[in-house]
Amino acid sequence: MPATTLDRLGQTVAIGDTVQVLDITPDPDLDEDDLDMFMDMIGSRCEVERIDPDGSAWVAVWWNGCDGTLLTLTSLTPGQMQKVVI
Repeated sequence: MPATTLDRLGQTVAIGDTVQVLDITPDPDLDEDDLDMFMDMIGSRCEVERIDPDGSAWVAVWWNGCDGTLLTLTSLTPGQMQKVVI
């Protein structure tokens, strides 16, 4: 059975579902540029890559930067995401 979690509305979220990022909890040790990239994830719609046993859903955003393509990957608690129903 695939891992699932819930979003802020109690909707079931599974790997491959699209969620909207409502909030994140960045690492306090991030430098300003990295912190800006993480904060820019808020409002993004992302596909769930994996779900941890604690119910955190991992999402990724790809960015085109000066040095090429960059990846931002973070985990979201149920209160930090909402499932996008297409």
